[in-house]
Amino acid sequence: MTKKIVIIGAGWLGEALAQRCLSSGWQVQATHRRRGEQSHERQFVINERGELEHDLDLTDAFWLCAMTPGSRNPNSNYLQSLEAALALYQALQGRGFVLCSSSGIYPQQSGDYKESSELTLSSERQQRLFAAEQRVLEQGGRALRLGGLIGPKREPGRFVSGKALSSHGDDVVNMVHRDDVIDGILQLLSHYEQTQSVYNLVHPQHPTKQQYYRDHCQRLGNEPPTFTSQRPIKRRIDGSAIEQLGFSYQQPI
Repeated sequence: MTKKIVIIGAGWLGEALAQRCLSSGWQVQATHRRRGEQSHERQFVINERGELEHDLDLTDAFWLCAMTPGSRNPNSNYLQSLEAALALYQALQGRGFVLCSSSGIYPQQSGDYKESSELTLSSERQQRLFAAEQRVLEQGGRALRLGGLIGPKREPGRFVSGKALSSHGDDVVNMVHRDDVIDGILQLLSHYEQTQSVYNLVHPQHPTKQQYYRDHCQRLGNEPPTFTSQRPIKRRIDGSAIEQLGFSYQQPI
C-alpha cells in the first residue's frame, strides 16, 4: 500500500520532510500560502474573510503540521489555521495527525524536563502552544516537542556571531538537527498506533551555551557571542522516550 502524507506548512522543515518522503515513494501533498509549481505543492491559507482556501484532496493519509508554532504575534492565525487543518483532516479521513510543537512549552527555570513534567504556562506563547497541543490530542493526534532546530542554512555559528545574548554562558542548550527530526517523525508514523501522545525531540547532549556557540563560531572563523545574564539556568529537556520506538539520534549538534 502506498504511503501518503499531507504536510501543513512546507517551510524549512516541512519541505525537507516532503522531499524525503517523495524520494521514498510516498504520495505527498505539502502546503504553502500559494500553490507552487511542483506537483506535490498545494495551497492552504486563511483568507481575509476567515475562510480556508485550499486544494488538498489526499485521502487516508497521515498529516504533519509543521507551521511555526506559537508566533509571538498576538494576531497570528496559527490556532485558526490548525483548527481548519484538523477539520479538513477529518473530512479527508486522515490516518493520523502529528503536530510539531516546541520544547519552549516547558518552564524556563532550571530542571530536567520530560513529557510528564508539570507545565506552568507562564507566557502567552506557552499558553498558545498548549492550546494547540490539546486540540490535536483531543482528535487522537500526537505532539512532538522540538528543541532548537539546526541544519542546512541554520548554522549557530552564523546567527549568534558577535551578538550579546540575554542568556548566561553556563546555560545549557537543547538542540536537535533537522535530519533527526525527520527521522523521528517517520519513526513515529511507522508505529503510530503504539505511540504515546507526546514526545520530545531533543539531542541527548547539552553543552553550555558558551562552549556550544564558541565551538560553532570557531569553525567558521567568526566572533563568538557574549552573554548578559547574571543567573545561569540549567534547563535540560529529556528527548530519550522516543528512542523506545527504535529511533536514535544520529546527527551531531
